[in-house]
Amino acid sequence: MIDARAVIDPAAELDEGVRVGPFSIIGAGVRIASGTEIGPHVVIRGETRIGHDNRIFQFASIGEDPQDKKYNGEATRLEIGDRNQIREFVTLHRGTVQDGGVTRIGDDNLFMAYTHVAHDCQIGSHVIMANAASLGGHVRVDDWAILGGFSIVHQFCRIGAHSFAAMGSVISKGVPPYVMVAGHPARARGINSEGLRRRQFGSEQISRIKKAYRKLYSKDLLVRDAISEIEAECADCAELQPLVQFLRASERSFVR
Repeated sequence: MIDARAVIDPAAELDEGVRVGPFSIIGAGVRIASGTEIGPHVVIRGETRIGHDNRIFQFASIGEDPQDKKYNGEATRLEIGDRNQIREFVTLHRGTVQDGGVTRIGDDNLFMAYTHVAHDCQIGSHVIMANAASLGGHVRVDDWAILGGFSIVHQFCRIGAHSFAAMGSVISKGVPPYVMVAGHPARARGINSEGLRRRQFGSEQISRIKKAYRKLYSKDLLVRDAISEIEAECADCAELQPLVQFLRASERSFVR
């Protein structure tokens, strides 16, 4: 399962059934659960925890020091869940003590080639980052979000669940759940109807989300009034609750 040409630190912990390709380097403090496959020429540094059944392709760099001038060698970590696909030249960095000290990635995500996840990011599950999409530090990406190729997210932004960013989007504000954005700077372009249909949202649910979107982006309503109206309607509409929670919790403005 482990190629003889790989370099594995004695202080690394690999479960039975982990596969490691030639010329990969796995450092001290790395823990990898069973079923995970590491391709050739991969570098993984600790403290890094990698769950079950992940596949990491050649030339990826996992768990490297954060690209932050304030970082001074503190013990921070990277946590990766199960069944993620991490493609060629992906970079995933550990956290910093200025935040919670951990970069965290959930399950069933796809990181296409050259994508970058900076320090202290929190990524949910079923997220897709297309080729060369990049996250600044402290970004949160909720479940089922999609970032198109070459899209860029500014530090401390939050990308809501089921949202979609078109290729080349430059995002410097939050993206509410369900919303599609595009452009430089990114602007709202409607809701991600096709994505919602693929995830088995019914026509009535999608209709209610569209209605909430029209309120939120109406020229006739102040944002706080739009949020209040959406909140009043979401008591029996579970699909609107993530939108209201996002808007109420947001510490930054969102894409308009």
